[in-house]
Amino acid sequence: MTDLPLSLYLHFPWCVQKCPYCDFNSHALRGDTPEDAYVEALVRDLDHELREPESRPLTSIFMGGGTPSLFSDRAIGRVLEAVQRRLAFAPDIEITLEANPGTADASHFRGYRTAGVNRLSIGVQSLDAAQLKKLGRIHDPGQAVAALELARAAGFDNVNLDLMFALPQQSEAQALADLDGVLALQPEHVSWYQLTLEPNTEFAARPPPLPDDDAVAAMFDAGQARLAAAGYAQYEVSAYARPGRQARHNLNYWEFGDYLGIGAGAHGKRSGAAGVIRRARHKHPKRYLESAGTAAGVQEERILSAQEMPIEFMLNVLRLNAGVPAALWEARTGLPLAALATPLAEARRLGLMEPDPGLLRPTALGHRHLNRLLELFLDA
Repeated sequence: MTDLPLSLYLHFPWCVQKCPYCDFNSHALRGDTPEDAYVEALVRDLDHELREPESRPLTSIFMGGGTPSLFSDRAIGRVLEAVQRRLAFAPDIEITLEANPGTADASHFRGYRTAGVNRLSIGVQSLDAAQLKKLGRIHDPGQAVAALELARAAGFDNVNLDLMFALPQQSEAQALADLDGVLALQPEHVSWYQLTLEPNTEFAARPPPLPDDDAVAAMFDAGQARLAAAGYAQYEVSAYARPGRQARHNLNYWEFGDYLGIGAGAHGKRSGAAGVIRRARHKHPKRYLESAGTAAGVQEERILSAQEMPIEFMLNVLRLNAGVPAALWEARTGLPLAALATPLAEARRLGLMEPDPGLLRPTALGHRHLNRLLELFLDA
């Protein structure tokens, strides 16, 4: 399994303020961003991870958060330089940085591009001022549009825009107006996803009035038609791209590739002689800064058992519209396809998986009832 693609995820845990729907490892910034200390911690953390030598080139890097664009272009450049001194880069490496319109800055965008970032992911979320306020966002619609214009002026020709639907009291017409506004900006990629109430968030504790299931289904169907008509093909549950613009970093996750997870709360997956190992770093920035680069910096480490492998694998690959070749199971897990025989047979009997034995792909019914399909692989 050592020929699996390898990616790198770098987590930046600070935001200007915590959004009420967000369950990611993000923390409201108090004072100045501790750039130098955090960059040094990331490098120490990477060095600790690379005590297990790694010869594979990186096919992608993703800098997420939090709000990575709170960090200066100088800091991002230092991180990428340090990574490149330690790991080879594939010639066509994809390097993504998440940015919020509220922190968009023309000089930073140009600096990010010069530093080697070649893809931006901008968290628009809505183009409706009232909805942005309900979502706790710090930008307005004009800043969202300006962020893309700044990205283009800085030389970015590969941009994703994040957009949510099924927002508090949102109508189908309002959701489609948001989507039409994003499509008018002509990004290369759109992440269009439903607002859900996640545990341990402000919205979970005090739920806002959300559209009912029928209204959400109508939004989804109409929105998918809009995206397809505009030339964006759905390739994953919430991901739509123009031809050749799929997010390669995320595809590596969904195809059960390997990735190093560096930074506060970052998760990683590496395959080797011992099996598939998952590691997680400490979530809290203070604890991470104190422990990065030592054994204490790894909060959790476990080797996946043969019993866990089916659900771990399927949680990823069944999100893909096209599915994956059945042979990918053995290539990614080292286990025979026979290990999936019982749940696969049941999934196909229920009409949730395509009958083609050479393909692992949900049917249209399987996509609509993905949780039911995944349950079949929990005890495989």
